[in-house]
Amino acid sequence: QVQLVESGGGLVQTGDSARLSCAVSGGAFNNYAMGWFRQAPGKERELVATISRSGGSTFYASSVKGRFNIYRENPKNTVYLQMNSLKYEDTAVYYCAATRSRSLLISNTGGVDYWGKGTLVTVSS
Repeated sequence: QVQLVESGGGLVQTGDSARLSCAVSGGAFNNYAMGWFRQAPGKERELVATISRSGGSTFYASSVKGRFNIYRENPKNTVYLQMNSLKYEDTAVYYCAATRSRSLLISNTGGVDYWGKGTLVTVSS
């Protein structure tokens, strides 16, 4: 049974940095493209960033490009989301996601096979 467990959320100030971690167990981490999604109150879940199996390819939503960095450590079965220059509008529950498909990256929620339970990031202004 594949499990994704996020950590690193909490309350931060505008302009601060934070790092989210997602530890994967019960599966072959190297075989999964990984991603981070977020969902703000009253809004749909949206893709924030995604990374290929090797870590060689990434994609970012335009709203976070240049501020967030996704990376993975395959020997540790862990993917990270480094968030810099946080803004109030980054406030959301952040979800880790994995796909077994042949796609290089995760493109939307429909392409996700496994989800974490989410971690709340609150950015105060």
